[in-house]
Amino acid sequence: MKKIMGFIVALFAVFIIAYMLNARPEISIERSSEFDACAESYKINMKNQLNQDSVKFTVAGLDMDRFKYEVYVSDELVLMVESELLKSLLSCSVLEYNDGRVIIMKGDNKVVLTVGSSQAMVNDNHIIDLKSVVTVKDDKLFIPLDNIGEFFSYSVTYDLRANWIDLTRLEGEKMLPKSYDMREFGRVSPVRDQGRYGTCWAFASLGALETSLMPKEEVVFSTDHMSMSNSYNLDINSGGEHTMSIAYLAAWQGPVYEEDDPYGDEKSNTDLEAVKHLEEALIINEKDMDVLKSAIFRYGAIETSVYTQMEYADSQSPYYSPENGSYYYNGEEQPNHDVVVVGWDDNYSKENFTNIPEGDGAFICKNSWGEAFGDDGYFYVSYYDVNICQKSVIYTRVGDADNYDNIYQTDLLGWIGHMGFDKEEAYFANVYTAGVGEELKAVAFYATDKDTEFEVYVVTDYENPDSLKKREFVAAGSTKYAGYYTVDLPDGIKLKDNEKFAVVVKIKTPGAVHPIAIEYNSDERTSSFDISDGEGYISLYGELWHSAEETQQSNVCLKAFTDNIE
Repeated sequence: MKKIMGFIVALFAVFIIAYMLNARPEISIERSSEFDACAESYKINMKNQLNQDSVKFTVAGLDMDRFKYEVYVSDELVLMVESELLKSLLSCSVLEYNDGRVIIMKGDNKVVLTVGSSQAMVNDNHIIDLKSVVTVKDDKLFIPLDNIGEFFSYSVTYDLRANWIDLTRLEGEKMLPKSYDMREFGRVSPVRDQGRYGTCWAFASLGALETSLMPKEEVVFSTDHMSMSNSYNLDINSGGEHTMSIAYLAAWQGPVYEEDDPYGDEKSNTDLEAVKHLEEALIINEKDMDVLKSAIFRYGAIETSVYTQMEYADSQSPYYSPENGSYYYNGEEQPNHDVVVVGWDDNYSKENFTNIPEGDGAFICKNSWGEAFGDDGYFYVSYYDVNICQKSVIYTRVGDADNYDNIYQTDLLGWIGHMGFDKEEAYFANVYTAGVGEELKAVAFYATDKDTEFEVYVVTDYENPDSLKKREFVAAGSTKYAGYYTVDLPDGIKLKDNEKFAVVVKIKTPGAVHPIAIEYNSDERTSSFDISDGEGYISLYGELWHSAEETQQSNVCLKAFTDNIE
């Protein structure tokens, strides 16, 4: 009986406990507003700490301060980098389209993004969350890099205690694909036809220039204007070369739009103003395949030269295969025709050429003989052609027509010759008279060979050549290739109204004996040379100065750019 009563009591206790458990209200945990505020405050403090000027930002350990690229950390604590940094330092191709699409490529990887979106399509097969949106600020494109950096062979490393952010290079970095065709990405302007005129040089120059703006800007520039409205003594049948193209563009004589000065009417409008301003053009004087491919991949098409016996689309040559649209020349003739290189194919078979080269591979070239030539106006030139890309020009920096308000120059014919003191180093200067209410913003000059180092100085109270000794340092840098370069000054320099000022450059070009680029009257094409329009000086050590006009009958190639002060 006692056992039964114990069992009943125990059973009753179980029922009581079960009831109490079921009757107890459901328990929930609610995060306090103080916690959320603390977390948000922590995030803001972290973002502010990472965005302050004292943060050290490096790429593969290299300090980025001297490159002046913009980076910041988003509200989501994601590293945002300027697209130009990806192009210049990470060797990526960055293409911006008018519909907001952005395509970034490196090696065999392709990442497609959209401005305003936080998602990315990688290699056409999977989507990645960027954590922050692709953003445009002050006309600069910023990319969230944390989750896609690996596809460009870099990872983002933060060290908050050391106040340091680094893009760390990953192993197995692959820079370039085996083949690349700018046409596939909308980076090439339409094929043109030069007809019976000697204007291939202008078509090649402007064709390359147009690609440097694409796909964001689809433009066609006037070859009539370049070939007839320059400072050289030329007509439309005279022919030309890249130095004339660069001089025309650097002097702000052009480019102008094709629709404003149509081709083939043998006349040109010299009153038209340039719609773009050239700021930088590289001249690569050797066939370095990786350098050339990387330039095309990142910046735009290359202007170069070949030798050909053909003159028109229906011409024939033993070096050209019309069936394959392929060309290979291995003789001793010098180049006589300019073309535009828009891509390459490492696997293009050597069997496609009429004369068999020693290996596979070809450059994809755009010609100026109309769409009836080759492959709708394009043809393949063997890597082993003796002339292709022995000298190449690529336009790497093109500004809008309002980049600076005023240009000061004496070298409308551009770089014609060299001058110096049989040394790698030299100083050169140009003296100009300022307008009213102007601020000096930049200077431009030529590097006559690769690996040139330079220092820029300014004299604001110029009286005579002795004033050049009182020059003030404003900038320094180096160039990897020969070419035309614009150097922006860190701070604008106020010029006195209607007073003389001077810009001075110290240059060092390894292996050179005459490192200074000059303009002078070399032949009948340069008969417009004007020695009276300048006051230029050269010096070996920057102490004793010699007049370029009086001693060498030349003008120094050194321009100055100013903005009007409102």
